[in-house]
Amino acid sequence: MFAVYAEGPNPDAPLDALTVGERPAPTPPDGWVTVDVTAASLNMHDIWTLRGVGIPPDRFPMILGCDGAGRLSDGTEVVLHSVIGDPDWRGDETLDPTRTLLTELHQGTFADKVVVPARNAVPRPAGITATQAAVMGTAWLTAYRMLFVKSGLHPGQTMLVQGASGGVATALVQLGHAAGMRVWVTGRDEARRAVAERLGADATFASGERLPERVHAVFETVGEATWNHSMRALRPGGTIVVSGATSGPNPPTDLRRIFFLQLRVIGSTMGTRDELADLLAFVARAGINPEIGLELPMEKAADGARAMLDGRTSGKIVFTR
Repeated sequence: MFAVYAEGPNPDAPLDALTVGERPAPTPPDGWVTVDVTAASLNMHDIWTLRGVGIPPDRFPMILGCDGAGRLSDGTEVVLHSVIGDPDWRGDETLDPTRTLLTELHQGTFADKVVVPARNAVPRPAGITATQAAVMGTAWLTAYRMLFVKSGLHPGQTMLVQGASGGVATALVQLGHAAGMRVWVTGRDEARRAVAERLGADATFASGERLPERVHAVFETVGEATWNHSMRALRPGGTIVVSGATSGPNPPTDLRRIFFLQLRVIGSTMGTRDELADLLAFVARAGINPEIGLELPMEKAADGARAMLDGRTSGKIVFTR
């Protein structure tokens, strides 16, 4: 079958590891289903796979793609939940110590077909296209969990999103706007801030700019470069929700500020299968049109990966079959 895969790890030149070609069609084990893929979205996780981060060399070749939408053999349209764990685990599957993502242990979605546990094939609601659904499983699910599960925010309160145009950031802006939050966003340049404003941000600011007032919650995916600004932006009792550290994982922190102002720092990783179902229902009911900066046929996956590395798009990059 057709597939886009990493032939082997290449830490220094990840795109050189990306291969477009043929791979054996998968056979689903008991309790798993085969999904005919119609659309899949690119994540930075795929670049890490190409670099060999988090995956041993003997696990290659590995088909790329954590996220996707497709069709079961009976015609049911589905969205893929990429967190795969112990079938006997009970509770929040993001806390399962044996959990893994597609492309880490199991082959991914950049192919004609992918196999997943039956529960990981979530029915796609009417009103969401396959292309829109393909972006939901990682970036949008991460944003949904940060905002609705972890932050404790209520409609009318003020949230700050650090970084204006990435997949998680644009999802936070669109979800926060739809939920009635006052959404503020920082961005490195006017073009990125303009994207956030188009998606519903109430105000945008240059990176590190002093805000007119302190906010109830900050959403962090940047890390070292924005951490001090995030801390200063919070009102007493406020919350920072962290799901990434693209600029570095070791920011300087004044612990006195955390305990004097009773700030909360909360980690958030991906989301559960039920949260994905709730996210899909919310997007459908609210009529949200997810920001997709680039849509390409899957055969041109290398062009999409290059655009991601160069920072030439906003929102998500989607590949279609």
